Amino acid sequence: MQEEIIAIIEESIRVKDDLKRQAALIEEITQKIVEAYKTQKKVILFGNGGSAADAQHIAAEFVGKFYKNRDSLPALAFHTNTSVVTATANDFGYENVFERQVAAFTQEGDIVVGISTSGNSPNVVKGLEKAKSLGAITIGFTGMKENKIEKIADYCLKISSTDTPRIQEGHITAGHIICYLVEKTLFK
Repeated sequence: MQEEIIAIIEESIRVKDDLKRQAALIEEITQKIVEAYKTQKKVILFGNGGSAADAQHIAAEFVGKFYKNRDSLPALAFHTNTSVVTATANDFGYENVFERQVAAFTQEGDIVVGISTSGNSPNVVKGLEKAKSLGAITIGFTGMKENKIEKIADYCLKISSTDTPRIQEGHITAGHIICYLVEKTLFK
């Protein structure tokens, strides 16, 4: 069992070490979020399962705080309103739960982040497509396989793994870095 534990940790380290190659992309995403916040825009995030948890986690860091006691930053995780999600899924199909909310809440210049380890989740894809049509800046967090989100999103952070837990670990690491840098930049 210890050998398996060590192998999992080593793979997690490899994925995070490889994330360093995307430092310029992480910086660019951070700058876009900072610019959006400086112009009174918001960040919207969504995903399914563990990716939903990551979306909610990142939104909480912006609204609450990361390190500093500071003003709240507007961020929404669209899966957290279970009444909207279940009503929309029931009436329009689960593939439309994010698209409908994007249509209701997204304005030009907002940041919309779709998180999907496969990069092919139909509801995340449709949400990003709608956001793009409304003039939002679209960001995808995916795994390394070729996927639909990377073809839609203005920026796509692809974690160098096909293993869902390792991809999610890469996503939250990048999310934490972005939250830290946004907070540091806006609240010197």
